[in-house]
Amino acid sequence: MRAVALHSAAGALLLTGLVAVPADGAAARPGDAELRGTAVAAQRAAAAGIHFGRCPEEHDTGRGLQCGTVSVPLDYAHPDGKRIRLTVSRSRATGEGRAVRQGALVYNPGGPGASGTDFPRVGHLPQWRRIAAAYDLVGYDPRGVGRSAPLICQDPQRALRGPSQSPTEPSPSYKRERIAEARAYARGCARNAGSALRHYNSLNNARDLEVLRAALGERKLTFMGASYGTYFGALYATLFPSHVRRMVFDSAVNPASERIWYRNNLDQSAAFENRWADFRAWTARHDDVYGLGTTAGAVLHSYERARARLAAEPAGDTVGPGQLQRAFLQAGYYDDYWPQLALALSAYLKGDPKPLVEAAAPHPEQAAEAENGNAVYTAVECNDAPWPTDWKVWDRDNTALARVAPFETWDNVWANLPCAYWPVPRQRPLDVRTAPGALPPTLILAAQRDAATPYEGARELNRRLSGSVLVTERDAGRHGIGGGPNSCVNGYLDTYLLDGRLPERSASCAPHPQPRPHRPHAPAGATGTGAAGDPGAAKDRQAP
Repeated sequence: MRAVALHSAAGALLLTGLVAVPADGAAARPGDAELRGTAVAAQRAAAAGIHFGRCPEEHDTGRGLQCGTVSVPLDYAHPDGKRIRLTVSRSRATGEGRAVRQGALVYNPGGPGASGTDFPRVGHLPQWRRIAAAYDLVGYDPRGVGRSAPLICQDPQRALRGPSQSPTEPSPSYKRERIAEARAYARGCARNAGSALRHYNSLNNARDLEVLRAALGERKLTFMGASYGTYFGALYATLFPSHVRRMVFDSAVNPASERIWYRNNLDQSAAFENRWADFRAWTARHDDVYGLGTTAGAVLHSYERARARLAAEPAGDTVGPGQLQRAFLQAGYYDDYWPQLALALSAYLKGDPKPLVEAAAPHPEQAAEAENGNAVYTAVECNDAPWPTDWKVWDRDNTALARVAPFETWDNVWANLPCAYWPVPRQRPLDVRTAPGALPPTLILAAQRDAATPYEGARELNRRLSGSVLVTERDAGRHGIGGGPNSCVNGYLDTYLLDGRLPERSASCAPHPQPRPHRPHAPAGATGTGAAGDPGAAKDRQAP
């Protein structure tokens, strides 16, 4: 509770541009130096602004997108020290329908490690047009991501090598191999980043958001974060509650300190098993199309047959069981992928490997981006909180979990295991909590069967942010539901962002329609919605 009182008071001071300095003889409290440094950096950013101009070629879509940079301290305790530049993108409010401009809407798609610079592109989509009419849409690359002081931990070509195995019951020798890889990856992060490594963390992401707000000339922040973006958004709300205008938390991470991040990943592995079962049940209902079995168990048997066959002879020399598992992990995020994946599995078992290779093969041209995203994910989660440092703890907890949730458990372990051997001191997570009246009303969106950020996380965030309202999409599991295919959810989002109104209490929406099956040789895009253009469609790595 002490941290809440401290940071709430600091937020009020920062709004006036003052810097709090402890009185002579007063002991400095943890975080005081960083709070002062954030105030200094925000003042400088407000004076400098952002000089927007032409975007780098890969982001220039001809839709009025502009790009610029904002300078932030590497270490907020030393705002006069080394600085890094964050890349920012923007599309101006269209004013369509005579909408009154309401300022900037800043968006983060999650990760940690995901780029948000493509977000302003969504303004031309029907479900975003009303918001794009009233707001400048602003995306950015968080520290370490893309062009924002990019971080890598190993040769990018190693990140997408294939084919590989993905055993659900790993042998002792396989575990030893993965432990060695995790140790090497942690060493690579330290070698490449040096003393900067400890500064890639969620608290600094929240502080960077405060500097970005000031640089944009916004007196108060309007922010929408998806998945991991909800976590450092919640940190921002705790640190700077009086700077918040409106905030949307879409598919919320459980912010409880004791669950950051080891326990959250255990919860996630369990939730992916449930969503994997949803996909198999859907596929079984369309056995007339796919021929993979009339029950979820029969579909699982078909999948296991494919795994065994790929272990013996990879498809296209690139797709083994590891690539198969990573491809089908997408089914846990978005049901848009279900028809494509079911069709690929069906075709492979019937003798045509091409659709599976197209869906699952590594893409060497994406290796650098993939490694950058994985490096930032690893650094942020490892830096944020204590992790077990004894392999026996990991082995015990995940062996037990894998008995009931084999689909994702061990791959999630390997994604996070560098944190067991992390060479940088860990932080203690901030207690996310706001006092009544300290924070304006905020909106939380969640799907009841979300695998990447299980639903209990949204409920916990709702309990901790005073005045927040939770809108639930029932019996659905899409990850990132705002601006997606559910018009009911989008109605609540529009009403909040455009009018500042929320329901008096938590509300719910019926699920969006499940996708229609793809029949062999059906035209592309025959499903109902499609994840392209959804700002939450970037794979989330709080999510493995």
